[in-house]
Amino acid sequence: MRAVIQRVSRASVAVHGETVGLIDLGLLVLLGVWQMDTPEDAIHLARKIAHLRIFDDDAGKLNRSVLEVRGQMLVVSQFTLYADCRKGRRPSFVEAARPELAKPLYEAFVAEVQRQGVRVATGAFQSLMDVALVNCGPVTIILDSQQLSSAE
Repeated sequence: MRAVIQRVSRASVAVHGETVGLIDLGLLVLLGVWQMDTPEDAIHLARKIAHLRIFDDDAGKLNRSVLEVRGQMLVVSQFTLYADCRKGRRPSFVEAARPELAKPLYEAFVAEVQRQGVRVATGAFQSLMDVALVNCGPVTIILDSQQLSSAE
């Protein structure tokens, strides 16, 4: 799984002009699922992000997690994170998981974030969405489950 994590003061996602997910202070997570991902990848990445210390402490250092600041998370599926642009000008998405594999793993990620104690809003899987955000910092981090060790 690949995640683009943005620390936000607010974020929302709309489908056909109707807001389907909305958060205040927290994290916007754009989540892509790779064709070889497993439920363990979803759980591990969810835990990593929930405990990632990217919010300021009293000294202004990135030392608090979304859990510690009582923030929220907006999770939006985004298969285009697995775009391969090495050849030609049109991206290939063959590395992205097919929807029948991606959706349960996306849902497993969301469920694990909730189990960690974070209030979660979501986009609409496999829909054309409009995402709006105010990136706070800005802080933007990219994580790939294939590059993470299993040690916390």
